[in-house]
Amino acid sequence: MTSWLELFPSMNQLPTPVAKELTGLQTMKVPKGTVLFRDGDACQGYVFVLDGSVRVHKMDSEGREIVLYRVEDGQTCMLTTSCLLGGKAYPAEGIAEVETELALIPAKRFDELLADSAFRKFALGMISERIADLMALIEDVAFGRMDARLIRRLMELDDGSHMLKFTHQQLATELGTAREVISRILKDFERRGHVTLGRAEITLTDLDALWHIATTDV
Repeated sequence: MTSWLELFPSMNQLPTPVAKELTGLQTMKVPKGTVLFRDGDACQGYVFVLDGSVRVHKMDSEGREIVLYRVEDGQTCMLTTSCLLGGKAYPAEGIAEVETELALIPAKRFDELLADSAFRKFALGMISERIADLMALIEDVAFGRMDARLIRRLMELDDGSHMLKFTHQQLATELGTAREVISRILKDFERRGHVTLGRAEITLTDLDALWHIATTDV
């Protein structure tokens, strides 16, 4: 690409010197599985994800996880921005789900760039977008039925083949619940003929029935 800034259209309003500086940032590629930050780590800089996906998740003292959000192409990490602005440590963990390309503004330079109103507007605007996503997650966890949440996630993960290579634990992590809960719901779906379960494999056999469950109030 001519410039990775093209992935961030809202940066078009940056002054030319700032845009030129950011264009000159070195990019880096990290392999799948790289831990980019851990709970309690100090934030080293403001990160742009140019290609790939970073999963940000929180783990409790008993080892249970919930996926808070993902940072993908053309996005920045809300927690990173929040930590930089507040001078706080990370409250969660970020892991590259696939090989991921990043660009980074060192923390000190990020503080200096905030003096530019256009850059400050961009950084705060990116936070507001992710807060909306996080609020939707909180609402879903607090008020959503787990069977309906599971169906929606299965349909989101379906690539059209209706066969998903996911373990019950992976789905539990995605939805912030226990593996036993996911297994119980999937077993019920299987008894009703809506899915077929295999080893780390789920086949959606009756999409209409599943969608009816997901959209019907109980």
